[in-house]
Parts: sequence; structure tokens; C-alpha cells
Amino acid sequence: MDCYTANWNPLGDSAFYRKYELYSVDWDLKEDLRDCLVAAAPYGGPIALLRTPWRKEKAPSVRPVLEIYSASGMPLASFLWKSGPVVSLGWSAEEELLCVQEDGAVLVYGLHGDFRRHFSMGNEVLQNRVLDARIFHTEFGSGVAILTGAHRFTLSANVGDLKLRRMPEVPGLQNVPSCWTILCQERAAHILLAVGPDLYLLDHAACSAVTPPGLAPGVSSFLQMAVSFTYRHLALFTDTGHIWMGTASLKEKLCEFNCNIRAPPKQMVWCSRPRSKERAVVVAWERRLMVVGDAPESIQYKQLTIQVLLDRLVLRRLYPLAIQICEYLRLPEVQGVSRILAHWACYKVQQKDVSDEDVARAINQKLGDTPGVSYSDIAARAYGCGRTELAIKLLEYEPRSGEQVPLLLKMKRSKLALNKAIESGDTDLVFTVLLHLKNELNRGDFFMTLRNQPIALSLYRQYCKHQELETLKDLYNQDDNHQELGSFHIRASYAAEERIEGRVAALQTAADAFYKAKNEFAAKATEDQMRLLRLQRRLEDELGGQFLDLSLHDTVTTLILGGQNKRAEQLARDFRIPDKRLWWLKLTALADLEEWEELEKFSKSKKSPIGYLPFVEICMKQHNKYEAKKYASRVGPEQKVKALLLVGDVAQAADVAIEHRNEAELSLVLSHCTGATDGPTADKIQRARAQAQKK
Repeated sequence: MDCYTANWNPLGDSAFYRKYELYSVDWDLKEDLRDCLVAAAPYGGPIALLRTPWRKEKAPSVRPVLEIYSASGMPLASFLWKSGPVVSLGWSAEEELLCVQEDGAVLVYGLHGDFRRHFSMGNEVLQNRVLDARIFHTEFGSGVAILTGAHRFTLSANVGDLKLRRMPEVPGLQNVPSCWTILCQERAAHILLAVGPDLYLLDHAACSAVTPPGLAPGVSSFLQMAVSFTYRHLALFTDTGHIWMGTASLKEKLCEFNCNIRAPPKQMVWCSRPRSKERAVVVAWERRLMVVGDAPESIQYKQLTIQVLLDRLVLRRLYPLAIQICEYLRLPEVQGVSRILAHWACYKVQQKDVSDEDVARAINQKLGDTPGVSYSDIAARAYGCGRTELAIKLLEYEPRSGEQVPLLLKMKRSKLALNKAIESGDTDLVFTVLLHLKNELNRGDFFMTLRNQPIALSLYRQYCKHQELETLKDLYNQDDNHQELGSFHIRASYAAEERIEGRVAALQTAADAFYKAKNEFAAKATEDQMRLLRLQRRLEDELGGQFLDLSLHDTVTTLILGGQNKRAEQLARDFRIPDKRLWWLKLTALADLEEWEELEKFSKSKKSPIGYLPFVEICMKQHNKYEAKKYASRVGPEQKVKALLLVGDVAQAADVAIEHRNEAELSLVLSHCTGATDGPTADKIQRARAQAQKK
């Protein structure tokens, strides 16, 4: 029986423990841990070590080394620290190493020592320097809390979405607190600190004094404090050697233990006892370890999800193992294998000893058209590693133009981006590239690029017509497109110019352009418009009224309505208005004025080139049958029936139709026969039809 219990050791009065090796640990530590900042990630994650020569009186002769190990002691990264003095190290929930410097800058590194980014904790921290710092975790992410040289606290609850918050001032705080920690209550981060025998709780609005219930008397200072992983429980170590354990809200005491040691411990942390919900506090001194526990935890902790597990395997570049787990668990491709392969590809592009062509081919052979994999994301990683040509090759495998174009623009491959946008048929995408090119290139190069891309040129012209008219003119000039240039100046003469001189000048430029385009009709029409404008201005000066911008016909009509018949006739001669058009204009104008005598004189001035049916129609339109009948008698034979019907003389219209023996005219008259009064006329037409059929 002794052989089974020989390797068990007593722990207290009623428990035993034993140790056995699960795997070999091959630590190759080059520094004494006493002189190092140490940060261990949760859930058995990596461990970071950084020697702190800044704490010594003399300046360091060599730069310190930042080392990163796996939990089993396997070296993951090692590099010289070339930045400023570091106050604190800590791991984020995403296993990124946060290095807080004295100047308030926070440098972020990956699991393998790759630099990710940096951010600042604000100007106040920069000015007053950092005395102490904590990295903490909440349901919202990983945060950083800073104690400055001015004895003020600044924190950000989520470094992924940095929002700095300056905490309220602690009354009478002149020195560094003996201890402090972060509490998360009501979805917000608070700071608990000890100043002598007093405890203070800082939230975003106020500083409040708090007192642990049931604390043993005689305490003159709190030397250490620790909060549980869930922020539910708190442990306080006092200068009397007592360990107080209770809720983090400081409303309930769970237990208190006198350890009979008054020296401040090196560390104090919460842990769980095996196969039990009971919580315990582990307290460590230089050569002593003590476990104190009597705090049953009432909640179930969130364990690592499968996605987090996969992420951690990916961070360690254990891609085959991660894929096997995905396949074993039958995870959907997008959540499982595709995601792992995408991470593998992003790692692959960092292998600078392999050619761009070989890397691109290897990635495509492995990924193919795997759903959920974005080649543009992989290309972006390649570009971030300084491998632009590899990024371009990878983008060739990206089927979505909308994903290709933004990265090509970022890489300053704008002309290639324009080709891709045009191939996509997405006009919005083409416009995006065009506007980017416009800002990137000088005007000459931009126009030359457009000249080689007819579709892009056409779209840009449409844009300029609504947004940049001067640019449109420059485009026409560069292309020697005199026809469009003439049309541009025509529009400009009305849209931009108000003075008659400016408008005429613009029209003259348009006429010159039309002549260069060998469009004599447009040139002559433009010159006629210039003459009309000058004449209209003269008419306004001499007669008053509104003439500018009237059409030629409206100008003639306005003159007639104003009694300026001679001027109207002269204008018609000057602009060669045909007689038929002039008679129509004058007929309409006189009828509108109800100048019936003047209209009759006009009709007799010479033979009407438009006939006399229009006179009948216009008079009837003005509801003047008396005047209409005067002209009905003068209408020619071919339109006589229609004229008589317009004035309501159905019987005479029937006689003329019978005389003409015209079936269409007979049918037209018959359709106008209504009621008893037109009965004899209808019978007369029917008899005429019958006689015509007999013959």
C-alpha cells in the first residue's frame, strides 16, 4: 500500500496532493525573474517576460529583451526592446500583448512578437508620466487603467474601441496608493484604491469612501487586494495580517482569516478548488504559499468557446490541428475550415523567402473557391507586409470587383482599378475610381487616361455636365471636339451670362466652333440668334416691354399684338420667315386682339398663301361665327365642305358635296346631320347616293 501513497504530500490537516509530469518544460530563461516584468495570458495562454533595467539607478548598458513563451516553455518570440521604459505588461482577450510605457504609449504585439499597432492614453498621462498600470478584462473587451504621476487615474474599458475616461480626484491623495485594482459593476469599470486605513471607490462621476463590513479592528493600512475573475468577490490583506474576503460590492463579508504574517505578500489571486464550486485565495510571499478559502461561487463560468479555441490554435499556427477539429465537430465551412484556411493564407503571404508567384499559386491551389474566403482580405494582408505585386496577383482570384477596386486604389494602382471597375459594369464603382484618379493625377495625365477609356470618358462627361462645366469644356478642347464645344458655349450663353454682350460673345465662340466642326447649319443658326438678341435689345430700348429670349416667331407675334405691323413685316423679311408662317402668325395675333376689321383688310391685302380655311377655324375658335362665314365663302372647292360645316351650314355643305360627287365628303356631312332639322338634308344625301349607284 505504501507504493501507492508514497508520492502524496499533506496539504493542511485533511488534504493531500501529488505532482506528476504531463509534459516536459524546457524553459531557457536568460534573466532572473526578480528583475523582469511578467505577464501570463488566461486559459493557459502565452507568457511574456521583459527585464526592467529602468528600475535600477544606473542607465542600462544594453537594451532589454522581450521574450514570449508558450505555457509549456516553448519559445515563441524574442527581440530587443527599442522603445521607451515599460511600466506594465498584460495580455488582451485576443492574446495581444499590451506594453504600457512611462509616457502613456501602449504598444501592441502579436503572439509571435509581430508589432500590431500603438495608441496613447492621452496628453495628461504623457505630461505626468505613468506610475502604475493594470490590464483588465470585461465582457466588452480588454481595458487599460493608468495611475499618473499626478496621482490621477485614467482608463479605457476597451482598447479595441479606445475611449479614454479621466476618473475623479481622490481627496488628499499625495502619494501612491498602497494598493488598487479594477472592479466591474453595473456594466462599468470602477477603481478601488487604498489610502492608509481608508478605501475609495472611483466611478465615472464621483469618489466615494467605502468600508468592508465586519473588518477586524486595528487596521492602519491595506497592503494588497485581489478581485475574482468574475468580479463577484474581493480579498483584502491588511497590515494586521488579516485576509478579509467578501463580495466585490463590499456589502457582504464571507470570511476573515488571520495568517499571522504582517509582511505584504508578493501576490494574491483568486482560484477555484478542484471538483468544487468553492472559491479560494492564494497568497504568496518570498518563500511561503497560503491558500485561504470559504467563498462558494454561485455562478457557472463561461468556458472557452470552440471559436475561441480555434482562434488560439490559429494564433499558434497549428492549422492542421484546427482543421481536424473543425472536421471532427462538423462545423459549417464558413465558421470552420474556410476561416482556418483564410488565416493560413494570411500567414503564408508573410513568408518573404518564397516568390510572389509561388505564394499566390499555393494559396489558390489550397483555397480555390472555398466559400467564405475573401481573397481581397488576404491581398490586403500581403500589401500590409510590403508585397504589392503579390497582393495584385491574389486580387486576380477575387471574383467581386467591389472588393478588388478599393484595395487597388489604396495600393496606388488606380489605372488597374479603373479597368476592373469598368469590367464590373458598376457605374458607381467607376465614378469612385474616376474621382480618386482626378485627385491623384495632374489634369493632363488624367485626361490622357480618360482618352484611352471611352466608357469612363463618357461617364465622366455626364458627371461634368452636372458638376464641373469648366472641366467639361477642357475635355472637349483636348479632344478637338468642336461640335460639342459649340453646344457647350450655346448652353453657357444662357446659363451663365446675364449681360447681352456676354451672351453674344459666347454665341460667337459657339459659331466659330461650329464652323471648325464644318457644321454650317448650326453656325448660321447661331449667328441668326446673335442678330435676334441684338434686335430684341433694340426693340426693348425703343418700345419697352419684354422681347429678350423670345423666339423669332414670338417676337413677330408680340410686335403685331403691339400694333407694330411694319416692324413685324420687316423682321420677317430680315430673317426670311416664309409667307405662310408670317400669315399664320398675323392671323392668330389679330384674332387674339379681336381686330376683325384689321383681319379682314389683311385677308384682302393679297391672295392668302395659306388659303382661307385657317381664317374660318381661327374665327370659330374665338366663337365668332359671323366673321367666320365671311371667309367660308372664300374657301377653295377642296375645303369648302369642311368650312361650311365649321360655320354650321349643313344644308349648303350637303349641296356642295353632292355637286362634287365625293363619297368622303358625303359621309362627313351625313355625320353632322343630327336631330329632326337635319332630316331632309340626310334624305337628300341618301337619294344622291342612290342615283349615283344607278349610274
